[in-house]
Amino acid sequence: MATRQDQFAGQLNLGALGKATELRKRLWFTLGALVVYRLGTYIPIPGVDPSILGDIFQQQAGGILSMFNMFAGGALERMTIFALNVMPYISAAIIMQLMTAVSPRLDQLKKEGEAGRKTMNQYTRYLTVALCIVQGYGIAVGLEAMAGSQGSAVMEPGLFFRFTTVVTLLGGTMFLLWLGEQVTQRGVGNGVSLIIFAGIVASFPGAIAQLLELGRVGSLSAFTIMAIFVGAGLIIYWIVWMERAQRRIVVQYPKRQVGNRMFGGESSYLPLKLNTAGVIPPIFASSILLMPATFASFSAVGSGSSC
Repeated sequence: MATRQDQFAGQLNLGALGKATELRKRLWFTLGALVVYRLGTYIPIPGVDPSILGDIFQQQAGGILSMFNMFAGGALERMTIFALNVMPYISAAIIMQLMTAVSPRLDQLKKEGEAGRKTMNQYTRYLTVALCIVQGYGIAVGLEAMAGSQGSAVMEPGLFFRFTTVVTLLGGTMFLLWLGEQVTQRGVGNGVSLIIFAGIVASFPGAIAQLLELGRVGSLSAFTIMAIFVGAGLIIYWIVWMERAQRRIVVQYPKRQVGNRMFGGESSYLPLKLNTAGVIPPIFASSILLMPATFASFSAVGSGSSC
């Protein structure tokens, strides 16, 4: 059965878009929600010096913090109210899915249909709040311990700073979850995924401008730049093709005779998505591969500050 996104893509054309008032409203609402999200990635949490924090992140470039900063659309580097993005919710959802294999209660809820799904979503939100509190407190303590060449990243460290940081980051994440639900209901759907996508593609214009600047100064040739663009396009095409790939299992219906007439004997197919895991395995693999570089950079900063 075709999904809502497949039906939307199959019916999309300029003529229909001009007549579809409801579709235009949904598109404008989605665009407005993404603008609100991007504005929030520039509102810093109170008590943090952004210039010193930027120097510290430059020292940690190439580690796991860079990947988390990419998913957050640069909000983690600027330490804004959306620094955690929706990653605690993603982590909570993964934990709940894994817990269904070991908890009979959760496994029973998963089989109860719509009511069980709502209860599971409620448990996932509770776990998201707990993860936000833990991660927010860890970020606050880490910020107090960070120091650059110009001094500490926190202006007034202490219990009040930790409390305000936890509350701000928790509120930012829960607001993004609410915003994602609004996009799902009143926009084009998949609100949380769109927020993650907007955070990732936000760095593309800067990366393209940096690439063109390297070509202007002669560090890269025009052929190399064209090869990078062509290679990126081919990779995107391959990813989309694999994401939409299906393995169709043929279902044959038996024939049956009613009176003098023969019914049935038709064949259909059961579409099974080829990539059922989605992007979760690459995210975890990237995190594991970047952990050694992150620990090494932390050790280098700690030894440098102790000297």
